[in-house]
Amino acid sequence: MNHREKIMAASVGGLAALFAVILGGRMLFLTPLRDIDKRTMATREGIAKIQDERRAFFAAEDRLKAIARQTFAETTEQASAISGELLTRQILAAGLEESDFTRLPFGPRKLRGASEIGWNIQGEGPLTNVVNLLFTLDASSWLHRTENLTLTTGDTPGTVRVNLRYLTLIMDPAFQVTHLNPTNAATLASQARRRLDNLVARDLLRPYIKPLPVVAAPAAPTSTKPGGPPGPSNYRIVSLSEWEGQPEIHVRDLAAQKTARFKAGDKLAGGSVVMVDYRAMPEPGNSFLQSYSRIILKIDQEYWAIESGKTFADKHKLTDSELPPQLAKAGTK
Repeated sequence: MNHREKIMAASVGGLAALFAVILGGRMLFLTPLRDIDKRTMATREGIAKIQDERRAFFAAEDRLKAIARQTFAETTEQASAISGELLTRQILAAGLEESDFTRLPFGPRKLRGASEIGWNIQGEGPLTNVVNLLFTLDASSWLHRTENLTLTTGDTPGTVRVNLRYLTLIMDPAFQVTHLNPTNAATLASQARRRLDNLVARDLLRPYIKPLPVVAAPAAPTSTKPGGPPGPSNYRIVSLSEWEGQPEIHVRDLAAQKTARFKAGDKLAGGSVVMVDYRAMPEPGNSFLQSYSRIILKIDQEYWAIESGKTFADKHKLTDSELPPQLAKAGTK
């Protein structure tokens, strides 16, 4: 190998050594930097995800607070009483007779993040007024849902029987918010209500009734033996709602199809009404079921109860442990 070839070989070797040094330095310094960049990018993405989740959490919390403001109350007892009073007001505002309607409490039913309560409503009235009631219930801004709506013909033309369930929610856990007490989004004089007038004008639920055959009158009236007075099973507790903060007891006469209203201090079922009790207690005779309201009567020196939805025949005596605290303390005193 001559001198020139030696120089070229040395140059090539030097370049190869230089490339090796550069590649090694790059591997030594750039790879950790890339790792740092990757970790930095992953950290930024994690922070961005946390920030998005945080914004979504606060947005969801704001939406839930807005919904909570439209609920009736923060406890089952308060929500049941206020919603029952609201239904009474809406029945009267629709031009219907309160005594023609029954309201039986429903629930509470445990859901995820809330409890569901409501009322089973049944009544009869002129078609126009029933449409008014359904419209105001639907237009209400309170947090609610109506379901199981059925309409059947009444005993006279132009009247209908209505059955439905009115449901609302109690947030769990409760939000410490001020309830808005919202008004209806639409009134009975609004254009939205006028669109339903054709339902009333056509009287779609009136049944066809065949003319009765003409029969000759009997020569003499036949005497019938009058029946005895109705028994305790004829009277049913159909509603234990509140009106302007005062509990009310609605008793349905099943034979006469009439509903009477009573308050604390009135005579009822052989005793005096002491109070309406809204505690959740086991159903008498079936501890697997819960009863959420009852009337308490004082007969002589003893306390008796009739659960909501039961008749006077289901009256049962209360033990000392079953008495509400205020009655138990009064008895001890």
